Amino acid sequence: MFRMNDIILLLVIFSSMVAGIMFPGFANYFQPYPLFLMMFLLFLSFLPIKLDDIWLMIRHNGPTIIWLSLLKMIAIPLIVYYLFKTFYPSYAVAALLLTGISTGVVAPFISTLVNANGPLVLIMVVTSSLIVPFTLPALVKIVLERNIEISFWGMTQILSMVIFFPVIAVQLLRRVASQLLVSLMKRRFPISLIIFAAINLGVFSRYADYFHQNPGTVINAALVAIALGGIYFVVGLLSLWGSSVANQLAAVITLGNVNNVLVLVFASEFFGPLEPTLAAMYMIPFFGLIFPMRLYQRLKGTGQIND
Repeated sequence: MFRMNDIILLLVIFSSMVAGIMFPGFANYFQPYPLFLMMFLLFLSFLPIKLDDIWLMIRHNGPTIIWLSLLKMIAIPLIVYYLFKTFYPSYAVAALLLTGISTGVVAPFISTLVNANGPLVLIMVVTSSLIVPFTLPALVKIVLERNIEISFWGMTQILSMVIFFPVIAVQLLRRVASQLLVSLMKRRFPISLIIFAAINLGVFSRYADYFHQNPGTVINAALVAIALGGIYFVVGLLSLWGSSVANQLAAVITLGNVNNVLVLVFASEFFGPLEPTLAAMYMIPFFGLIFPMRLYQRLKGTGQIND
């Protein structure tokens, strides 16, 4: 049911999280680089996906893309916020930010691990990243009756750089150095492991002091993050219940593999310590969702794309 690569991935992820917290002096060398490392991860994720597949997906799955976009960026964030507002109000804002952020740039990599519909995941990465500068500040203003001073153009420039530079790089590589592309494809998994570890070292070392001083809060945040991952998993499956397994898993990835590093960036500036702590702890379900997705595949007996 589970592959050795899944176990290796989780060991690397969680050991690098612990190392970032326990040895911040060493790990802080990686703090300036998570954004650029994320770009390279997306580059690796783009390698097996052709643009023709994306255009075909857009032409034939427009209603699905619109549905997932509305669900991901508006409906679920509001539902999650009021759910937490009722039962666990201290985490309501943090849950809103995490739920309302765009699908993470690592999501296409996750889709290849579980045989999800990769082009659909990739489209949702691009779509959610383009609209999140509009939707998330609006949601915060509506439910919290406050503004967050996020520069629209600044966020757009960052997201465009993160997403479109890797796309262009892959297309150029296909034209001028196809053999290099093949070589990278063969080594994509070990390279990705190194990048994941470097990102975690940079992110968790930045908050090491807070984690040491507030262990109870960290544990609570981890449990809340796991609960959110469960919500995203169930809602993702139900959102495309009549579709193929590959499409259902793509919906789970769209909702569950969120851009928590981006939440870390601006939550640290505009909110208290709880919001970035939850975003950091979401690393656990971010990769842990691989296991229930594989279990669901096994129960259904397939994980291949079948549109």
